[in-house]
Amino acid sequence: MELINTHCHTGYNGHGEGTVEEYVNCAIAAGIKTLAFTDHYPLSQAMDPTTYVSVPVDKVDAYIDDVKAARLAHPEIEIIVGCELDYLGPDEDRTFKPGEFDRFELVLGSVHYVDAWPFDDPAQRGKWEEPGMPDVIWRRYFELWCDAVSDKKQPFHVMSHPDLAKKFNYYPTYDIAPLYRMAAEAAAESGRMIEVNTSGSYYACKEIFPAQDLLREFCRAGVPCTLGTDAHEPHLVARDIERGYRYMYEAGYRVVTVPTASGDRRTITIC
Repeated sequence: MELINTHCHTGYNGHGEGTVEEYVNCAIAAGIKTLAFTDHYPLSQAMDPTTYVSVPVDKVDAYIDDVKAARLAHPEIEIIVGCELDYLGPDEDRTFKPGEFDRFELVLGSVHYVDAWPFDDPAQRGKWEEPGMPDVIWRRYFELWCDAVSDKKQPFHVMSHPDLAKKFNYYPTYDIAPLYRMAAEAAAESGRMIEVNTSGSYYACKEIFPAQDLLREFCRAGVPCTLGTDAHEPHLVARDIERGYRYMYEAGYRVVTVPTASGDRRTITIC
């Protein structure tokens, strides 16, 4: 079955490793046919003071040029110029110019900040252990996620790791099914894709993003689903792709939706 990966991070952002060329070589060796590079779009100094999370502003052009050069050098694989754009909601402190994201063929939308706090940062996870905080964080996370997927002004094509709030294995005391239904309804209404992100199995939650129950809600709502490994090192570029396909199948999906460099979508039958 054809392998694709629509989510990976290079050394252009501080928490990634490896060059574009190293990723492409590993992807080709693994049999991947479509690879999207999605390094984090620049955050402000207030949100990312050490440029650990995102690509520095002065390196964005070099990143794009590097990905385009790899595409010319390797016509045997479809390479997509993408980015991951962090949704900050009311805490957004960047101003985007009209057409700013036209340089990108794929934009992943993600929520890593809850009221300006990077909730999935291991260095700041102590807040999760405060009494009652998982209840608060989960609800607020899904409120922001739904705002993000519903906002037509955002350039998002795919909403990545939809239940990232589970990363550290802290869960609310209440039933989360209504949050899942709310997310699926918002995604369906928006027409945007979501992703199965195989990296979740390697965090404390030990589960692919999103959870099966949430993925089933997306499937029932008719939300297209793609797949990314969220690799931060070249040798992980193909990790668990086939497992991710099986995970999708178990949730009811029969095709993987694949974004293309031209902006279209195609599908791969899961077999």
